[in-house]
Amino acid sequence: MVDTSLVDRHEPLWKRLPVVVQLRKSTGWQRAMLVTGVVICALYVVVAIAAPLIAPYGFGQLQGADGHNFPRTGEPSSAHIWGTTVGGFDVFSRVVFGARTAVLVVIVAVVVSIIIGVLLGMVSGYIGGWLDRILVVVADAIYAFPSLLLAIVVSIVISGGNSSYAGGIVAAAISITVVYVPQYFRVVRAEAVRLKNEAFVESARVMGTNPWRIMTRHVLRNSTRSLPLILTLNASDAILTLAGLGFLGFGIGPTSGAEWGYDLSRALSDVASGVWWTGVFPGVAIVVLVLGVTFIGESLNDISDPRLRARRRLKQLVSRKQATSTEGATA
Repeated sequence: MVDTSLVDRHEPLWKRLPVVVQLRKSTGWQRAMLVTGVVICALYVVVAIAAPLIAPYGFGQLQGADGHNFPRTGEPSSAHIWGTTVGGFDVFSRVVFGARTAVLVVIVAVVVSIIIGVLLGMVSGYIGGWLDRILVVVADAIYAFPSLLLAIVVSIVISGGNSSYAGGIVAAAISITVVYVPQYFRVVRAEAVRLKNEAFVESARVMGTNPWRIMTRHVLRNSTRSLPLILTLNASDAILTLAGLGFLGFGIGPTSGAEWGYDLSRALSDVASGVWWTGVFPGVAIVVLVLGVTFIGESLNDISDPRLRARRRLKQLVSRKQATSTEGATA
C-alpha cells in the first residue's frame, strides 16, 4: 500500500494550497458551492482593490467634470447606471467603494480575532490554574452580550460615534473583534486542554522542552483544524455586523467613505416615493457577499465530514479497481 502522506509531500506547491486542497477533497454539490463561493469572494476582492478604476465617480463626489451637480434621486441612466441617492451621490460608485470598506473591515477583524483568540485559548488551556479561570469568566461574560449591541458600545467608546475612513475601519474592526475573540478562545482552549495530556506532549515535557515551544509546535498545530470553518462563519456575520453599525449610524460617515449599511438607512425614506435603486443595489451587494462566504463555510463543513471522506475514498478504490480490470482485460 502506498503511503499517501509521502505522496502529498512530493506534490507541487500549488496543489497543497488551502483552497486547492479543499477543492480536490470536495465532490458534487460541495465542490460546486466551494467554487461558487470562492469566485464570488474573489470578485469582491478584485472590485475592492480596483475600486478607483471601476467606479466612474468618487464615493463622495457630487459634481461631474462639467461642474454641474448630480441630480438627486436620479433614475438609472447612461450617466449614472444605478441612479443617484437623495444626497446626490452616484449609487454604483458608492456600492463599488463600499466593497473596499467591507473587505478591509472583515479582513482586519477576522485576522485580529484569530490572533488574539488562538493565543489566549492556547495559553489558557495549556497553563490552566487561576489564569484559565479568569479568562474563561471574561470570555463567557463577553459572549453573553448581544453581538450587535456590544459592537455598538465598543464603536462609541473608540470613535465617539464620529469616525474618519481609517478610524471608522479600525473602530468597526475592533468592535467585531471583541465579539468574535471568545469563539476562537473557546475552540482552541478546549483542544489545548485535551492535547496537553496526550502522550506526545508528555514526552516533550519530560525531555525538558520549553513550554512555549510545546504550545506552538505541538498544541497549536493540532488545535486549529476547525478554525477555517469558524472563520468563514464569522466573516459572513462580520459583514452583517458592519452593515448593522452603518445602518444605525455608528459606522463611517458618507464623506469619509462608502458603507452599504449607511446607504441602506438613507434609502428607507426613498421607498415610499417609489425610489427603489438607492436601497436595492447596496442590499444586493451585502446579500451576495454573505452568500459567497456562506457557500465556502458550508462546503468546508461538508468536506470535514468523515462520511464524505469515506465516500470519496470508496469512489477512488472503485475507479482504481475498474481501471485495473480494464487493463487486465486488454492484456
